[in-house]
Amino acid sequence: MKQSLVDDTEDVSLDFGNEEELALRTAKIRHPLATFFHLFFRVSAIITYLFCDWFSKSFVACFVTILLLLSFDFWSVKNVTGRLMVGLRWWNQIDEDGKSHWIFEAKKALVIAGISLQTANLYGYIHCKIGIGGQKSITKVTSRFLSQTIFQRECQDEFQKPGLEGMETHKH
Repeated sequence: MKQSLVDDTEDVSLDFGNEEELALRTAKIRHPLATFFHLFFRVSAIITYLFCDWFSKSFVACFVTILLLLSFDFWSVKNVTGRLMVGLRWWNQIDEDGKSHWIFEAKKALVIAGISLQTANLYGYIHCKIGIGGQKSITKVTSRFLSQTIFQRECQDEFQKPGLEGMETHKH
């Protein structure tokens, strides 16, 4: 006689009615429809930008189409995919005094990831601005920037805009 894996006295949860939730948990993509539209609007805007001249010679039609696709993308990210995929929520509330307050909600891990990515972006920007491979020091760059700024302020009156030579200028 085979022994059953579950004892008859043990409680077993059958989860009737939660089949959809169970299927979503085991799926590779948790929100396939939201993921589709998240990618669809962005990719469509890029493809439209690249190939719009083939279909229409009207700049206005291309511009409006791309603007609409990016607007749909913004709306879907703000209202659907941002909330479903990463837990972002934000809205505007107006208090009794008529002042507008923006309220943002996000998961803690997302905030930490955002701060770390912004820090890496700032580091890369400063590294590239100073010079490739850090060949220039920050003090040299700062002193050069300050000297250029002071020089431009002091000599601003001596320089004329190009194309205005020989024209009479009046200062009031």
